[in-house]
This record gives sequence, structure tokens and C-alpha cells, in this order.
Amino acid sequence: MLLLAFDTATPAVTAAVYDTERRVTLAAADQVDARRHGELLLPTIDQVLRAAGVAKEQLGAVVVGVGPGPYTGLRVGLVTAVALGHALGIPVHGVCTLDGIAHAAREAGLTVPFTAATDARRKEVYWASYDASGERVDGPAVDRPADLADRIGDVPAVGAGAALYPEAFTRLQPGMPEHQSAAALAALAAERLAAGRELLPPTPLYLRRPDAEVPKNYKTVLPA
Repeated sequence: MLLLAFDTATPAVTAAVYDTERRVTLAAADQVDARRHGELLLPTIDQVLRAAGVAKEQLGAVVVGVGPGPYTGLRVGLVTAVALGHALGIPVHGVCTLDGIAHAAREAGLTVPFTAATDARRKEVYWASYDASGERVDGPAVDRPADLADRIGDVPAVGAGAALYPEAFTRLQPGMPEHQSAAALAALAAERLAAGRELLPPTPLYLRRPDAEVPKNYKTVLPA
């Protein structure tokens, strides 16, 4: 089966086409631009489909990162995934974005318990902890880095969120992925599907309210 995977929950706009039978990534593209998710995602999807020599009608499923992530960026990927799945008549599977980063870290050689963290803005991080096999054991959650010492312990850390706060994530691992990789996300989804594990629905893991909200005590200008 051919999977199309993408994620917009981090500053990276990332997409990949993955062959589940051969367990190989046919094409992948990644761009880091936190302000252009909506502008870059569809061209990036088109780019990887063309590079893989795959027509969208050949796809067997869509895999999308469900966060946690900022409201605006995250919903770009989820809306696109649901729309593609509906148009093509194929299933849409969700995967926790932090799980994808953790899988990439494992593939890069990390074989001990660790924490993955991404930037949540507001001086906070989205984070999750993983055991030596890469299975999530805590999180996902959103917290201030200074409040995490008791929960994460003195373990290695990966991800852009950890890199932003070295005073809290004191064992940041060099050479590890900072942002999401759709290739890793697809490989993880394929692995779980092959094992008969149920994936997440394509619904967002926001973990907190959006930055933009309707003002309280809003005054109407319409006549009573």
C-alpha cells in the first residue's frame, strides 16, 4: 500500500510517500517555515507525489500528524488530510506528532529512555516521554520547562522545544531531529498498522485554547 503522510504541527511543512510493502520512503520533502503552512503544504504534497511517480488515485491511505501543535498550523494539515481522504475515498489515520519525532530519534540511534519536546510558544513546550523501545510512557502534555524536572527526570532530550530550553533539558542529544519528518511519521504508521494497532482519528491534539479568542464583554454595534 502507498501512504501519503504529512504534518504541519511544528514549524516544518513535511510530506512523504511511503511504500508499506517494501517499507521504503519513495519521496520526501521538508521545509521549515512556521508562517506559511497553508501556502506550502499542497505544493509540497504535489512535489512528493511527482517525485515518487505516484498518482493520487494510487494512494491507499493518508497519514497526518495530529499534534500537539499551535492551532492555526495544525488545522492546515488536518483539514487537508480529511479533504483528501474524502475526495479519494481512502482512510485517514492520525499519529501524534511527538511520536513521529521520537521514531526519527530512534532511527537515528537513540536507544535509551528519552523526552521529545516541541515549541508551544508562550514560553512553554509540548512534550512526551518514551521508553527505550520508543513507546510513549507519559504525555503528550504542555508545560513550562521549569516545571518538568520532576516528571521527565535526567534523561536525554530531542526536539526543537528541548533545544530552546537547555537549562531544563540538560541532556539535549546532538545530531537528533528537531522537527517532524513525514518520512518517519509514515514509517511509524506503517509499523503500527502492520502490527494490527489502531491509529488515532484525524482530530487535533491542541492541549490548550487557541491564541486568538473572541474578546470578553464584546459590544455589539447593531441596534437592539
